[in-house]
Amino acid sequence: MVELDGEKIVVTAALPYANGEIHLGGFASTYLPADVFARFCKLRGADLVYVCATDDFGTPIMVEAEKEGKSPREYVEFWNKRDKEDLEAFEIRYDLFYKTSSEENVKFAQYFFKRLQENGFIYKRSVLQPYCEKDKKYLPDRYVRGDCPFCGAKDQYSDGCERCGRTFEPGEVLNPHCAICGGVPVTRESEHYYFRLSAFSGKLEDWLKGNKNLQAEVKNYVLKWISDGLKDWDITRDIPWGVPIPVEGANASLYLWFDNHLCYISTALKVLSQRSVDGKEFWNGAKIFHFIGKDIVYHHYLFLPAMRLGVGEYKLPDYIPTRGHLMLHGRKFSKSRKWYISLREFLESFPPDYLRYYLCAITPCSQSDVNFDWDDFQSRINNELVATIGNFVHRTLTFIDSKFGGTVPHPAVLGPEDKEFESSILGAAERVGGKLREVEIDRALKAVLDFAGSCNQYFQKKKPWADAESAKSCLYLSVNAVAALAILLEPFLPNSAEALWRQLNLPSSVHEARWEEASRFVVEPGHKIRKPEILFRKVEDGEIRRQKEKLLKALPSGET
Repeated sequence: MVELDGEKIVVTAALPYANGEIHLGGFASTYLPADVFARFCKLRGADLVYVCATDDFGTPIMVEAEKEGKSPREYVEFWNKRDKEDLEAFEIRYDLFYKTSSEENVKFAQYFFKRLQENGFIYKRSVLQPYCEKDKKYLPDRYVRGDCPFCGAKDQYSDGCERCGRTFEPGEVLNPHCAICGGVPVTRESEHYYFRLSAFSGKLEDWLKGNKNLQAEVKNYVLKWISDGLKDWDITRDIPWGVPIPVEGANASLYLWFDNHLCYISTALKVLSQRSVDGKEFWNGAKIFHFIGKDIVYHHYLFLPAMRLGVGEYKLPDYIPTRGHLMLHGRKFSKSRKWYISLREFLESFPPDYLRYYLCAITPCSQSDVNFDWDDFQSRINNELVATIGNFVHRTLTFIDSKFGGTVPHPAVLGPEDKEFESSILGAAERVGGKLREVEIDRALKAVLDFAGSCNQYFQKKKPWADAESAKSCLYLSVNAVAALAILLEPFLPNSAEALWRQLNLPSSVHEARWEEASRFVVEPGHKIRKPEILFRKVEDGEIRRQKEKLLKALPSGET
């Protein structure tokens, strides 16, 4: 279990590729879990650095920029700004949301290249590269599509498979064709630089077996990859848009998977420099969390640690929380087939906290795929968020407002049921926090929901409308339970938690509260609350019907 009070923590989220809007899949697997955990760390008083960036380099950027008549730099500037805005609309706010094309990251990646080369882990060799005679260019990575040589999946890029997660070298993809014109490429010789990944098999195995914080299910199949034998890794591409290889006379760029995870470090170093803190010392003394989706396990469990081991200056991650794919009504998200929901599209119909609640509730701390279903969304919002959490909050605050003029009453002598409820409030922070320290976000939210359910049961048993004297103790305890809920909900539902804090008329902001205050009685007798407002509204059948009709339009004829 992670102890967080005052501890140095670095939290990173896998970098969104700067070529399109963020949809619910990446949000569920990566950005939301990282944000919930980072918020919890802040409330616990951790010395936190929380960063992300757009992944700016590579052939897909060049392809899309070319289509739009823009330079690659203009293209990624647009998506960096757009992604930042979309994430902030859901209250995901980093210490710095940066970019792999930043001057700092370019220099940092070149430094890593030089140090790895000096340490004997980078070498040159000639390779046969696909070349399109029609388009008159080499076709690195995503300019070539074909079949995965490992699992047979069709229409994969030539550097890796989205289905099985394996990476492979140019030339290994089966049945290749040019992604631009569809023609079959020829091969020409080119000189590339390679990273000796094979030299790290033993150290990677030791690290994986020794790090008890890594998810066993992920660790086991990465160990199988190692036992099958690791191949050295082609780290250069014959394209102009990338980190220039720091070798005199070289006319190629570093492969984007060489530099993008280094952006975790370079961005954190920039934040720490702005705080006048020694970045390397902080990084090496911190607990490091890299939040990712399961499609990039290979890179984060092999390439990333091997490169850090090869340089020997920056510690490896302590935790790599890995989530599965989010399906949409049982089908894989697909932008090209219009089978997806973007963040902006969701906001056109529902508050951001509704998405945060639903995805936190359904996404386990595992690689298991989960399913976004509009009917289930409606059921959970209405039966859990509205009928359980919102119901208790509204009953408590409206009763204080209507029967006690908005002033919290002084409690009478506490009876057995009151004392039992008091004990439940005092233990709430630890019950929820214990799950969050293990990054079990779905279970932590379930603990919040269970607590709210017990609050409703207590309120119903005490019947404050039936006995004026008994009502005083009931409402005093209940309003403090509401304050506890505001703090407990802050990592999950920051907007709603802040609105609730304001209704309670408590000082400052819930974002500046301390986690342990959820198990203290912060609302004193005689305290004046504000006029209560409904915190959550029901999702109506018509709203869900319209969302499902949108999806139906994307289905091929005859499918339902």
